[in-house]
Amino acid sequence: MMDVNTQLPSIDYLDESTTKEMLADFKGEKLGWVLVGEKKWFLPAKYAKQCPLYYNFEVKPDDTWIVTFPRSGTTWTQELVWLLSNNLDFATAKSVPLVKRYPFLEFSMAINDVTSQNILKENRANSEIQSLVSNVEFTYETARSMPSPRFIKTHFPLSLVPNILKSDCKTIYVARNPKDVAVSYYHFHKTVKVYDYGGEFDKFWDYFQNDKTCWGPYWEHIKEAWAQRHNSNLLFLFYEEMTHDLLAVTKKVAKFLGKTYTDEQYKQLVDHLQFSNIKNNKMVNLSQNSLKVFFKTDEFIRQGKSQGWHKMFSPELNNKANLWIEDNLKSTDLRFPFTDIYS
Repeated sequence: MMDVNTQLPSIDYLDESTTKEMLADFKGEKLGWVLVGEKKWFLPAKYAKQCPLYYNFEVKPDDTWIVTFPRSGTTWTQELVWLLSNNLDFATAKSVPLVKRYPFLEFSMAINDVTSQNILKENRANSEIQSLVSNVEFTYETARSMPSPRFIKTHFPLSLVPNILKSDCKTIYVARNPKDVAVSYYHFHKTVKVYDYGGEFDKFWDYFQNDKTCWGPYWEHIKEAWAQRHNSNLLFLFYEEMTHDLLAVTKKVAKFLGKTYTDEQYKQLVDHLQFSNIKNNKMVNLSQNSLKVFFKTDEFIRQGKSQGWHKMFSPELNNKANLWIEDNLKSTDLRFPFTDIYS
């Protein structure tokens, strides 16, 4: 029986002047943004209509969820978790797109109607794209109606899908250091048509630091999950762990999921998950999927490196970022392993 949360979070539209400024930079957004709940979660305006669908989403005990802030290793983790959960079924993994095996709960919220209509006009003769874009509004239903056991990803913070923690489902949360997240998110915003960000990185960092990028605030998102790290049904991972020792993380996730494999099987899985293989895997990188119509390039998966932020941060911007990071870490024991987050 679904746990219905009668008290939905408050929803306020972003003020007019800030919206006007941001729409000049994020030309693809079109419809603006809302601020949700006490923590002022920053989300596309479509959330105002769709909130009950997500907030009251029925979570099943045999679900497996991936929860992340965007650009934190979500796709990589999805492929890892799906294969571990499905007895290393590489045949299916190499023939069925990840987006069908592990759908994105709120995809429909992220695609505004104006952009959808433009894509439809540009692809009048392509029936596959016409069908895909016309059904974007029903991606929530895709996740809901999947046969059990379901695999679902979301970028919502845990507090906006409250039934996850009320269930006995398995949840894997992945955190990544904010500088690498911001750089990856910047390139993503430049690439995705529904964002079409036209500004420079320094200005994007200001939006990110001031909680004006979608699914933010970044720190609150991570801290909510960090507070649940001792929950037996939630596994908290760092992206930096995965880049440092993927085999160790693979075994940790397998144990969490109650799975056991031989050393040779783990080796085979780790090889499959090497970044170069994932980046070139057509079932993962969207290059052979109709969803690519929402991107201006085919580069959904970019570099996958830790510490890649150095190329984007001037000394002045780095000092500014360090003060912000230090201020947000001082009241918590949260620390990012295997990385020097400051220099």
